[in-house]
Amino acid sequence: MTGPRRDASAIAADLRALGLRAGEVVLVHCAMRTAGPLDRGPDTLLTALRDVLGAAGTIVVPTQTANNSLTSPVYRAATAGMSKAQRAHYEDGMPGFDPRTSPSYGMGALAEHVRRQPGAWRSSHPQTSFAALGPAAADLVAEHDLPCHLGERSPLGALYRTGAKVLLIGVGMDKCTALHLAEYRLVPAIPIMTFSCFVSESGRRRLLEFQAPALDDNDFGAVGIDLIQQPWARSGPIGAASSHLMPMVSAVDRALELFSVNRSRV
Repeated sequence: MTGPRRDASAIAADLRALGLRAGEVVLVHCAMRTAGPLDRGPDTLLTALRDVLGAAGTIVVPTQTANNSLTSPVYRAATAGMSKAQRAHYEDGMPGFDPRTSPSYGMGALAEHVRRQPGAWRSSHPQTSFAALGPAAADLVAEHDLPCHLGERSPLGALYRTGAKVLLIGVGMDKCTALHLAEYRLVPAIPIMTFSCFVSESGRRRLLEFQAPALDDNDFGAVGIDLIQQPWARSGPIGAASSHLMPMVSAVDRALELFSVNRSRV
């Protein structure tokens, strides 16, 4: 995308106009390419976020790793049409997850930039980890149970209880991980399935299997149309990117209402 190269002060002005305030906790989903040219890439956006939030604010980003999983859409797409031998060779090259060193996969440049910052904390889940930076970071990512990808005992549960904001920069509500928390609250509960992924422990890779809810984001886009029209949601540009800011509690509660009405489960 072409256009004027924006600096951190210009992006900070956009963030304030959208409604982000000092001292808040914010979960950020971002497609950097949509924001237009920034003078220092993801560091410009991170600098702007920290300037607006101030010393008391905390930034959280998803740092998921679908590339180490044998049960992910990424794996199924990559191995489609492979022979047994080709699939075995592919699996031999799949990385084991280490929360200290594993890069996120498909989460974007800002998420990786936050994860790599001095003082950043990361949750331990080998599939759906989050990284956080700021005074509340350690507490927000401390709990992330293996059977709880994106539920109450994950950073999403902690963010909800903290009253965090959700900020989407250049991405739609179909990418909003916070809505999965609403899925965990559905009654009756969504089905359970077996997941498998590789983890790295003491320098050795091993296969880990566990059971957890089979999450489904196919209707997140439709639900998102409703959410961004609510009075508590704000929309506007961050750089060149169409963006949305909303309170997580309101968004999750409303999504739960919609899922409860529109999803049919046996």
